[in-house]
Amino acid sequence: AKLKSFSAKIVQLLKEWTEAFPYDFQDEKAMAELKAITHRVTQCDEENGTVKKAIAQMTQSLLLSLAARNQLQELREKLRSPAMDKGSVLKAKPPATQKDILGVCCDPLVLAQQLTHIELERVSSIHPEDLMQIVSHMDSRDKHRCRGDLTKTYSLEAYDNWFNCLSMLVATEVCRVVKKKHRTRMLEFFIDVARECFNIGNFNSMMAIISGMNLSPVARLKKTWSKVKTAKFDVLEHHMDPSSNFCNYRTALQGATQRSQMANSSREKIVIPVFNLFVKDIYFLHKIHTNHLPNGHVNFKKFWEISRQIHEFMTWTQVECPFEKDKKIQNYLLTAPIYSEEALFIASFESEGPENHMEKDSWKTLRTTLLNRA
Repeated sequence: AKLKSFSAKIVQLLKEWTEAFPYDFQDEKAMAELKAITHRVTQCDEENGTVKKAIAQMTQSLLLSLAARNQLQELREKLRSPAMDKGSVLKAKPPATQKDILGVCCDPLVLAQQLTHIELERVSSIHPEDLMQIVSHMDSRDKHRCRGDLTKTYSLEAYDNWFNCLSMLVATEVCRVVKKKHRTRMLEFFIDVARECFNIGNFNSMMAIISGMNLSPVARLKKTWSKVKTAKFDVLEHHMDPSSNFCNYRTALQGATQRSQMANSSREKIVIPVFNLFVKDIYFLHKIHTNHLPNGHVNFKKFWEISRQIHEFMTWTQVECPFEKDKKIQNYLLTAPIYSEEALFIASFESEGPENHMEKDSWKTLRTTLLNRA
């Protein structure tokens, strides 16, 4: 009798939960608990069957949502091609006639717009419950790092991998160029692309590009860098300076957020934060503050703050990209061969020989490895 008196409220709660967070029920234990609750509630409604009907509709919608997501993940898994490891076959640099990014797109603004397209498409597949995995897995396994938690859901893992692939692609495009003059041009091009990403509000691509240019095989090319006009690059690095918990970046992000809130067009609404920093913010917010207050009550202030940050992030992911899609450029960005770290060093040493004993030892080891493989 008591259960019957508030069964309608239970059904309403479950309906809202399954509609807002359907992927909570991918877990077999959660689905079993849902079935047990709905079975008990259904037994209290033998008269007119309204509760039974509502539960049947709710269950059907939930199963459809879960099926749709599983199909999407299977499709992405098929389409996802592993990055090519050139380390085992690279003996000399590719011919100068081989296509590079400048042969596909020589306009930094256009490339920044296409990167923004890819970012928004990938980030739109991330759901609130994916982000809450960071918190829930930290509760179950008290680890002192958060990157491992990114593999708990495919969407987070795929988006994290995209950042790494873009960084490695930038490094590959620079290191594979034969002539110093062209390498200089390539570096200046990517600096301009990163600056355009910053202006758009695409901080994730901007950070990935900077990371790629700061990788050791690229950073060590001193003769090439000496020809680069680095003033623009210095400004970008200033924005992404890690000191004071990335204070400069957070100021820029706040400015982009305010612009987005006041925006009249989709172009001005774009905010794509550096995803790894966003994840770490959620991680530390959860780590620093307790779930319960000293009196035993739930620490709602903590969870409201986590909720606010996730809600803000989800608002950014729902912005429609205003730029026209260029399939040719996107195809290159997503499928161009990427060198392994070993191959990057080989290409880098071929461009500019080792300058100290440490580099000479590294180069000797790499050459020996290649000869053994051959």
